[in-house]
Amino acid sequence: MPLENDRLAHGGELTPFEVGLKLLIERVSCRTEAETRPLASCLGRVLAEDVIAKRSVPPHDNSAVDGYAVHFGDLDPDGRVGLPVTARIAAGHPLDRPAKPGEAFRIFTGAVVPDGPDTIFMEEDATLDGGAVIPPAGLKQGSNRRLKGEDVAEGDTILKAGTKLRPQDLGVAASVGVCSLSVRKPPRAAVFSTGDELRDPSAEAERGRVFDANRFSVMALLEGLGCHVTDLGILADDPATIRAALDRASAKHRVIVTSGGVSRGEEDHVKSCVEALGTLHFWRLAIKPGRPVALGRIGRATFIGLPGNPVAAMVTFMMIARPAILRLSGLKDVSAPRYRVRTAEPLRKRKGRVEWRPATVASSVDGVSEARCFANSGSGILTSMAAADGLLELPEHVAAIERGDLVDFIPFHGVLG
Repeated sequence: MPLENDRLAHGGELTPFEVGLKLLIERVSCRTEAETRPLASCLGRVLAEDVIAKRSVPPHDNSAVDGYAVHFGDLDPDGRVGLPVTARIAAGHPLDRPAKPGEAFRIFTGAVVPDGPDTIFMEEDATLDGGAVIPPAGLKQGSNRRLKGEDVAEGDTILKAGTKLRPQDLGVAASVGVCSLSVRKPPRAAVFSTGDELRDPSAEAERGRVFDANRFSVMALLEGLGCHVTDLGILADDPATIRAALDRASAKHRVIVTSGGVSRGEEDHVKSCVEALGTLHFWRLAIKPGRPVALGRIGRATFIGLPGNPVAAMVTFMMIARPAILRLSGLKDVSAPRYRVRTAEPLRKRKGRVEWRPATVASSVDGVSEARCFANSGSGILTSMAAADGLLELPEHVAAIERGDLVDFIPFHGVLG
């Protein structure tokens, strides 16, 4: 994932977020293998090959209603002439003889419409007279007739490679007789945190120590993207320990995600360890929270180093790590869903950087979605993320946003899986 001569690297001027993200997406490509899986086990997987329909849907003209099939040319415009009902056609039981003009056929929803009859009227609109049926007046030719291939035509590309498979996609595949799909294997991801001050929640946190929240947030975020996650725990601020862990992880994983240790402090050793083992591009993006984000390669593994502050770690994962990992997984569309909301209060920020703030969204009196940020939402206030509905995105070119202005909102449900 080389980004040679990039202004992001090694403490240069800050690079605009959109520029950095574009470079990232352009340079990262799918590196996970494909495997063939039964259709029922493909939900949430990324399709590796286009799916071409070998059969039309529906495979034949069929009835959209329970009723009667007739030749349109036999109809009396005034609806007074009856036609003899000569056969019954149920779904799965096509008519076994030619359909002659002058006949009406009792037909049921989904049943094959035989050659000849081209118009169907519903049973509740019919008048029965002995063994004959009188069609209603004013029928249009072709009424209630579903045409062969009106949903899918044989030869259509019904699913494209790079699609994350949803329940409806599996249904479409099944409708053309597909029973297995070629999908990308989920990336194997290794996660660890660094910092002598960190303790696992299962241990005691003595004075000066804090419990490690980032590792659990990051592992959950990775699992939401379909990754198989290995927890490497908390590593001490020791270069040899960190380097050995990175080396081992790179041999068995396609993604390595860490939190902490990627800034420029004396105890931030992750950056130098990655550089010793592979290639690191230390991005200094014009964003808040989370300016220090490290991206690079160690062998076949993509390395992503997140900031240590918990809100910054989650936000930068959603906005930077997520698209990178989805690209590695073979997904074509890695954009975060956004919609416009109205701000409930005036907001101030530094011009020249993108900011994301945890916010709640509710409908106002006029029905327009209105977003409200938290009074205390710094990089260390993780409860603001737990209480929020998503992130309010404040663009880089503005410094002041007034109450009632429209801005983008990124819902958590769109970036958590």
